[in-house]
Amino acid sequence: MARASALLAALWRNSLREFGAGRGFSADVAVQVKALRKRTGAPFRDVKIALQECGWDAEAAVSALRKKGVGGGVSEKAVAGGVVSEKAVVGGVVSEKAIRVGNEGLLAVASGDGVTALVEINSETDFVARNGMFRHLATRVARAALGVQAQKFAPGSAYTIDLSALEAVKIKLEHEKLSGEATVQEAVTEVAAIMGENVQLRRGFLVSSTTGIVSSYLHGSSQPGLARVVGLVSLEPEYGILAGQDSEAQIGAAVAMHVVAAKPLFLSRELVPKAILHRETDAFRTKALMSGKTPKVVEKMVQGRLRKYFEETVLLDQKFVINDAMNVQTVLDDHYKQTGRRVRISNFLRMEVGEGLRQREG
Repeated sequence: MARASALLAALWRNSLREFGAGRGFSADVAVQVKALRKRTGAPFRDVKIALQECGWDAEAAVSALRKKGVGGGVSEKAVAGGVVSEKAVVGGVVSEKAIRVGNEGLLAVASGDGVTALVEINSETDFVARNGMFRHLATRVARAALGVQAQKFAPGSAYTIDLSALEAVKIKLEHEKLSGEATVQEAVTEVAAIMGENVQLRRGFLVSSTTGIVSSYLHGSSQPGLARVVGLVSLEPEYGILAGQDSEAQIGAAVAMHVVAAKPLFLSRELVPKAILHRETDAFRTKALMSGKTPKVVEKMVQGRLRKYFEETVLLDQKFVINDAMNVQTVLDDHYKQTGRRVRISNFLRMEVGEGLRQREG
């Protein structure tokens, strides 16, 4: 055992001598190599080559390693959502990690100045999603998303975040294994390299309320601002500005929880696309005609089926999950009767980690 340890020590010293050749090896060099290996998870030889090629500039070396995808992670040319783009092919070879599907991960929520940001960052396994470094990244990216506002928000508006703009935002990282300043894209790539998985910033949204409030419900949350399923609801007053009254905050939180549980597709009947409404009506009528009933009875059957469809898919028509004796619109009406303050839901958003992505193979 002692001989093996001595041999390893000798090999390490020889490697360091080779590393420092032509530069004059010093303790600073050893510290630099150790720090860069810890930061990137890259093999010693790759760290050495990157530093030499970059004139001993650590930041430039990190960038070079990222571009090569060295260190067990994915390169910056990796893919989103498990779909390989032509940019994921380097030298005619597709990186194995670049095509692995990341349908695990976390949703991160951040709020400020009447705007709430919601972003999804994917990983391949739940193990990585539970890692403190991954969680730190998700939290910082959500905060950065608050600043990605290319236009003035109208009350109750929801906007899809331009991921290229978000990826270019610089964030400050303060995790023991991930510190310093980097762009969002650089930080995501570095976490992928350290964790050895395909980590991707998949999507993001901004929900605003300049005169009201944006309420949220985080399902499966293990720490503030992070969850696997999130519901957001924008409440607007009939007039004036909501000053954060407890009753409105309670309604917003309750409806956000309802959104997570009931999975509505539309806010109101008026917002159901005509194409979908026509499709469902035709399907109901075709089925009703098969019963052999009279046209008048058939039409009643169709209207009954439509009401049930609205109750299943339209938020305001859905039975309230906390009290199914009333629907969501009735909850708002009762609030007005009790407080004299009328509020309306101007928008809602429901997101779940990995929805729409194919299942990971193997």
